[in-house]
Amino acid sequence: MRRTLFATCLYGALAVAGVASAQTAPSADSDALVGKQANTFMVRVRGIVVAPEDNNSSTSIGGGVTATPQAAPEVDFSYFFTDNIAAELIAATTRHELRATGTAVGNVDVGSTWVLPPTLTVQYHFFPHSQVSPYVGAGINGTIFYSTSPNGPVVKSFSLDNNVGAAIQVGVDVNITGHWFANIDVKQIFLSTTAHLNTVLGPVTAKTDLDPLVVGAGIGYRF
Repeated sequence: MRRTLFATCLYGALAVAGVASAQTAPSADSDALVGKQANTFMVRVRGIVVAPEDNNSSTSIGGGVTATPQAAPEVDFSYFFTDNIAAELIAATTRHELRATGTAVGNVDVGSTWVLPPTLTVQYHFFPHSQVSPYVGAGINGTIFYSTSPNGPVVKSFSLDNNVGAAIQVGVDVNITGHWFANIDVKQIFLSTTAHLNTVLGPVTAKTDLDPLVVGAGIGYRF
C-alpha cells in the first residue's frame, strides 16, 4: 500500500516535471524568484510522518511485530553542486510504540523506542530555474535506536540493532517568492532490524523489515 503511494508520488512528480518543462525563464513580474543554482545551500523545515511498514516480521515465539507511525519536525540541509545535482542530509528523531501480535502468549505491548535516522541522498532537480522544480533522489540511511522503554510486565527490557539501509525519494520545490520555497517530499527507507527482548519467559528475539515511508511538507530558504 505505502509503496504504491510512493510510486504514485513518483509518477506525480514526473507529471509536474512535464508541466514545469513548459515554463519559461522568470518574467518581469517574477524577477524576485531565485530558482536553484550551483554552489548554494538550501535549508528546509518540514513536518513529517514516519510510517513503518513492518514487512516480513517474526518472533522466536511466533507471530510478528508492529511499530506505530509518528509525526515529528525535521530539518534538512542541501548543497547544490550544479544547478541540477544536490546532496541532502536530513535530521529528525521520532518515538515509536512496539507491539508483538499473534505470539504463543498472545499480543504483547513491548514498549517504546526513539529512532535517529540520518539520511543522505543525492538528488537530480528538474528545471531548477523554473518556479516549480521536481526532484528525485537516492542514497543511504543509518538508523540508531535509543532510549528504549519496556512496557512490562511481560517485557523486562529490550534493545534493537542499529542498521544501515538504502533510501529513495521524490519531491517538489515551489519558489514562492525571492529565496523562499514550499516543499513536499516522500522518502522510502529500506531498513531491517532485530529486537532482543528479556521477558518473563526468557530471551526472545524478533526480526522485522521496518521499511518506513516518510512523508513531509514544509518550507525552505535558499542561501
